[in-house]
Amino acid sequence: MTHALVVHHDIELADQEVDSLRRFGYEVTQCSGPTASSCPILNGGACELAGMADVLVYDAFASGDAAGAGDLINGLRELHPDVPIVVTTPGIGYTWEPADDPGVVELQGQPTGANLHEAIQKVLASVRAPAEPI
Repeated sequence: MTHALVVHHDIELADQEVDSLRRFGYEVTQCSGPTASSCPILNGGACELAGMADVLVYDAFASGDAAGAGDLINGLRELHPDVPIVVTTPGIGYTWEPADDPGVVELQGQPTGANLHEAIQKVLASVRAPAEPI
């Protein structure tokens, strides 16, 4: 069973994402992120919850604002490079500049169960794909 960590600043939306992923067969842990408590990633430390997950589902505003999203995602990639990330973004009016990293996939718009599942499968496949010959 794939273990997903859902990090979202809005508890109600996080609950919806968690419920949707559980219906798709994921084991899910939930965290409200740095807006609700101290985040070890933003302090240069590893996150125990992220380290135990097979995939991370992060709200782009989990850091509290759009400007901090890049720092948070980059910190996660640096400290947990083997854990792929799906970054959910609200879509219109928001600009997300993901790094050129196959371990990070952006999901724009409403994160329904079906498109969350699809994004997770996409990011898992991208990091599990065999390396292309040089």
